[in-house]
Amino acid sequence: MTRAERIADNLNQALHQVMADDPSVHVLGEDIVDPYGGAFKVTKGLSTRYGPRVMATPLSEGGIVGVGAGLALAGDKAIVEIMFADFAGLAFDQLLNFASKSTMMYGRRVEIPLVVRCPTGGGRGYGPTHSQSLQKHFIGIPGLSVFEMSPFHDARELLPHLLSLGEPCLLFEDKVLYTRRAYRRREVDDLFTYDLVGPPPYVARVRLDDGSEPDCTLIAPGGVAHRALSAMRDLLLNDEITCQLLVPAQLYPFDPGPLLPLLEGTRHVCVAEESAAGGTWGSEVAHRLHRHLWGSLPLPVSVVHSAPDVVPTALHLERDVLIQDTTIREAVLEALA
Repeated sequence: MTRAERIADNLNQALHQVMADDPSVHVLGEDIVDPYGGAFKVTKGLSTRYGPRVMATPLSEGGIVGVGAGLALAGDKAIVEIMFADFAGLAFDQLLNFASKSTMMYGRRVEIPLVVRCPTGGGRGYGPTHSQSLQKHFIGIPGLSVFEMSPFHDARELLPHLLSLGEPCLLFEDKVLYTRRAYRRREVDDLFTYDLVGPPPYVARVRLDDGSEPDCTLIAPGGVAHRALSAMRDLLLNDEITCQLLVPAQLYPFDPGPLLPLLEGTRHVCVAEESAAGGTWGSEVAHRLHRHLWGSLPLPVSVVHSAPDVVPTALHLERDVLIQDTTIREAVLEALA
């Protein structure tokens, strides 16, 4: 076996671990107590084991995040589950004007250990208001860090890291990953292996295990990683183009430093994300890398998004809107033509 537990189970184990290790941790969210255990069963077993530290809340995202931030401000730690990331917009004021600013607006550094979990993305047929990828709307807020779960990162390491930062964090979890299995033994498939590079929370680097320099480097967050892997495979087998894939866990603040040594020798960099174009994380990455690689990268950095359209409910129509492996492959072929 080259792969371990499902992502949903890995997240569940991480929640159990942080609550067992630290009695100041509280978990809040809609329908998260047993026997329901959350819409995606990530919180199953928590309320049975930890009782009142796991709180089922009314349907009020602003209220949930506000209470979580208040607990953190008062000296505890809080993990808030937004049932669907689409509704994080209802908590935007709490994140923008209270949680993120509370670390720095009282005349001294104040720790706000708050993690807001956001099940995100399409591909499940949940319709226009339950399928969006809204990461871009939270990029660039001072004091608010943005992360995304991936099949290469262990939530049992990532979640304690987020709580240790002492500042509010958003953790996006692509819903299509919940039933997928995590990679744990550095083998992805019969072609690719991966390693973790840089300081925590690490960047996962997927590549051919032959030491060759890639023609193209793909950069994609966790929910797009499997589509990028599929594009890598097709490009190698059908077009003789070698790629490597970089999957960061931290989206913002974005530090290009750990990525730069990994880009030496590559001809092209392609950033792929599920958000629609316009003021996105991918655009920020492309801008920052272009500045650093101006003298060595022979081709412009490209960014690939989903279509600028409402996400439909029908799965076959979703595929026409959301970014696919074919979208990434075509972008690479066009750039290297």
